[in-house]
Amino acid sequence: MNPYLDILPEVAQALKDGKPVVALESTIISHGMPYPQNVETALNVERIVRENGAVPATIAIIGGRLKAGLSPEEIQYFGKKGPAIAKASRRDLAVLCARGEDGATTVTTTMMIAHMAGIKIFATGGIGGVHRGAETTMDISADLEELAQTPVMVVCAGAKSILDLGLTLEYLETKGVPVLGYGTKELPAFYTRQSGFEVDYQVDTPEELAKAFKTQQALGLKGGMLVTNPIEPQYAMAPDVINSAIDRAVAESVEQGIQGKRITPFLLARVAELTGGDSLASNIRLVYNNAKLAAQVAAHLSEL
Repeated sequence: MNPYLDILPEVAQALKDGKPVVALESTIISHGMPYPQNVETALNVERIVRENGAVPATIAIIGGRLKAGLSPEEIQYFGKKGPAIAKASRRDLAVLCARGEDGATTVTTTMMIAHMAGIKIFATGGIGGVHRGAETTMDISADLEELAQTPVMVVCAGAKSILDLGLTLEYLETKGVPVLGYGTKELPAFYTRQSGFEVDYQVDTPEELAKAFKTQQALGLKGGMLVTNPIEPQYAMAPDVINSAIDRAVAESVEQGIQGKRITPFLLARVAELTGGDSLASNIRLVYNNAKLAAQVAAHLSEL
């Protein structure tokens, strides 16, 4: 057991008993939306995981401790503190733990801590990827490298549509990460169901997803598996509306010199402003949808 890792008793018992567990990230609480909507959303996601047969484990860093599972009080703490909490990627873990500080886990660090705890399935909104203009900025999310080396299935609504989706898929292919579309052959683009890019395979049931991941592990293959789950049609945004907002937000980020860790929170917040809050509403619904699918896959995986 990692000496810096604390597993919530309910989660630890579920893992010991071989019951399904789903990891959830904490960046969506601290940096994804305002308080108290962030806390309400986080608690709803945990409820949805339970309703679909699994135990939720929200991942975070509190006081230098890696947390696999948060109490409602800890989720409330994260929600109130919000962006004041450091956004923690792989490079930040050692310093945050050494200093005894808090950290909101990204896809990368949620995968890492989930794997330390023995959790195999993780639900999030969208993964990071290759940013637009990366051919000159080299701005590529650590999420892609983590998918290449950490054996966790990530259920998401595709890569965030603020990214260069084509290059993101190329990068994942280079790293040998299988990209599966749930009920679709087309990569969903976070707020919308279409991107114009194809995934590696279409998979139509949670059972088939669980079997594919179990087989990947049995083969001894390194790395994770990416499941892209399209946002439900009634909550999807019109591609021209969301793409126009994204283009404007990206242009503004360049004008203001926003880079690194600040870029994704800035773009998501600005897109929400430009769409009158519609993108935030879509964001919440797609997270709920991913939590449901992840719990169903985890339940089937526990039976294999």
